[in-house]
Amino acid sequence: MTKIENNTVARVHYTGTLPDSGEVFDSSEGRDPLTFLVGHKQMIPGFERELMGAKVGDKVEFTLSAEDAYGEHNPDAVQSVPVEMFGGITPEVGMTLMSDLGPFRVTEVGDKEITVDFNHALAGKSLTFNVEVVDVRPADDSEIMHGHAHGPGGVQHDEPVETPEPEKKQCNDDGCC
Repeated sequence: MTKIENNTVARVHYTGTLPDSGEVFDSSEGRDPLTFLVGHKQMIPGFERELMGAKVGDKVEFTLSAEDAYGEHNPDAVQSVPVEMFGGITPEVGMTLMSDLGPFRVTEVGDKEITVDFNHALAGKSLTFNVEVVDVRPADDSEIMHGHAHGPGGVQHDEPVETPEPEKKQCNDDGCC
């Protein structure tokens, strides 16, 4: 029986809760299992580490520190932005918007400035996961090359994806490339 290790495709059902309150922040309940290619940085670091060696049918519960989850809250990622920067959008506390720097949350709305937070909403928090391993299989070469799972729960390519050949270097007359 295949165990979860690097370069396997794992399918899991999970529920994530905040250990302090028991509040559910995410769950696959009522949805398809989460599918991911292990060892390719698709998951938060501690999640994969805690599942290493698990096999189909295993149920695993673990709590991750903020460092092993979404990192510590970084106060430098909280900024005040002039309201004019929002154009036609009327910002409201709790909104999540996208910028060139990535997603951010609106945390405070003033008359002239808006406070935004680029930290992940779960940064600085410990997280508890209850996970059931539904399927584990070896990844095929194309999944490893592409860095993601294919098939059910994974990426569905419309057409076969060809990987370009690396450019061949041409040497100068003096032998330097």
